[in-house]
Amino acid sequence: MPNTKYVFVTGGVSSSLGKGIVAASLAKLLQAQGYKITIQKLDPYINIDPGTLNPYEHGECFVTDDGAETDLDLGHYERFLNVPTSQANNVTTGRIYQSVIEQERRGEFLGKTVQVIPHITNEIKRRIQVFGTSGDYDIVITEIGGTVGDIESLPYVEAVRQIKWEMGSENALVIHLTFIPYLAAAGELKTKPTQHSVKTLMESGVQADILVCRTEHELSDKIRSKIARFCNVSQEAVIESIDASTIYDVPNLMLAEGLDKVVLKKFGFQWKEPELAGWNKFLFRHKNPENIIRIGLIGKYVELQDSYKSILESFIHAGAENSTAVEVECIHSENLESGNVPSLLAHLDGVLVAPGFGERGIEGKIAAVQYVREHHIPFFGICLGMQMAVIEFARNVLNLKDANSTEMDENTPDPVISLMESQKSVSDKGGTMRLGSWECQIQPDTLPHRIYAAETIHERHRHRYEFNDQYRKMMTDAGMIASGINPDTGLVEIVELTDHPWFVGVQYHPEYKSTVANPHPLFVNFIEAALKYALSNKKNTAALN
Repeated sequence: MPNTKYVFVTGGVSSSLGKGIVAASLAKLLQAQGYKITIQKLDPYINIDPGTLNPYEHGECFVTDDGAETDLDLGHYERFLNVPTSQANNVTTGRIYQSVIEQERRGEFLGKTVQVIPHITNEIKRRIQVFGTSGDYDIVITEIGGTVGDIESLPYVEAVRQIKWEMGSENALVIHLTFIPYLAAAGELKTKPTQHSVKTLMESGVQADILVCRTEHELSDKIRSKIARFCNVSQEAVIESIDASTIYDVPNLMLAEGLDKVVLKKFGFQWKEPELAGWNKFLFRHKNPENIIRIGLIGKYVELQDSYKSILESFIHAGAENSTAVEVECIHSENLESGNVPSLLAHLDGVLVAPGFGERGIEGKIAAVQYVREHHIPFFGICLGMQMAVIEFARNVLNLKDANSTEMDENTPDPVISLMESQKSVSDKGGTMRLGSWECQIQPDTLPHRIYAAETIHERHRHRYEFNDQYRKMMTDAGMIASGINPDTGLVEIVELTDHPWFVGVQYHPEYKSTVANPHPLFVNFIEAALKYALSNKKNTAALN
């Protein structure tokens, strides 16, 4: 009998119900009781990974330490558990089929016909059980993307059925997340969609053990009893998941509903009161701020906030650390130009120029950087945002009027940002960028050195273009210094302005490493600088009045 237990989280009725948050919340509660937990996400799309997907498709692409380009739910897992994920934590249908086809080409199936069952399902099962066979975890939680009934999800549901049959109900269980709609005209919560969703799951041979019911209104005992009766679960296994003001409330809501108790009881594990003191301290600070500041987030995907999910969550972590509410104003870079920049940015306490690819909207970003540089507003540039800061400085301080990145203009006379040498022979787009964790040595007596309180750091990357080292001395002499450098390649990782209160650009993505337990120091210090700027402005305004 296996030692590791398996929890599968499926979804029904509707997409975007929050399977990832429920999975992460359950994992947090179990982790807080001393159990060793990991979470993985199975995505039913045929892409090998989300690395080539437009952010409008599935939100941001989250990058792990080992360079995996993954689904944004892995960001939730890390932020809740404060434990790094890896390539193994995210599996797509494309990766599954790629692996099986490669095996077939090597002749490993001995001439047999390769089929969805057993070959595809066996590969899915192998990917699910890789954590269990390591012996490092008590419980593995696997979130299955999509909605029950989707054609794309059927092989995953079949793999779950086989695992439950092979291991037994004492070693594997299914949590099914559904939606209980409220019909205002009737004044009633309706359970029929949930009943049909559970029935659809059963048609694939899988009986849900626990139902987590998303709802806008509390579930009465009568409704819980009805759901339990028609869906073949115990009433204690009908869990209410009412709409919350913040995703960080969900662990406490699931604790109150007893989700962790039901899971542990089914596995024969002991329940004890979770240690959530640090989590609740964060929640208190988040919900009871002493100050409010406004930060402008400038990007070209702001219509879909999931495109910048990790940045927005990092603001929440850093805001709580500073007992400050961070109101984020999303500003589309295509709407920015020199004429309207003051009206859109003057009232802000700080500006972050976001990552991205391509030339759309870059002139707006450059105009924004110029404004905050000249008006001493705290500035934070990430990846492309850092590159825009370098271009703006070259154009308006070094007077290199046509300076640009070769990504935007291959023929620019002053390529202050250029394609990395290692990327020049790359033709495939997927998984070929500079990815994952890389070392950075921070120069002494610089702002990042004071922020990190370290000489060597490791941060996650996702880019093809870099600071052109031929312009480093010219930049340094004019006041933009390279305060962080990769020791092996000489790549400039961090730039800052020496005559500005807080102006930092980083080539890497610090937002990927910010968690509830460990807010990223750059975000914490940026919010601190923005708060100082805001309080100074209020003081100056009061003096004038």
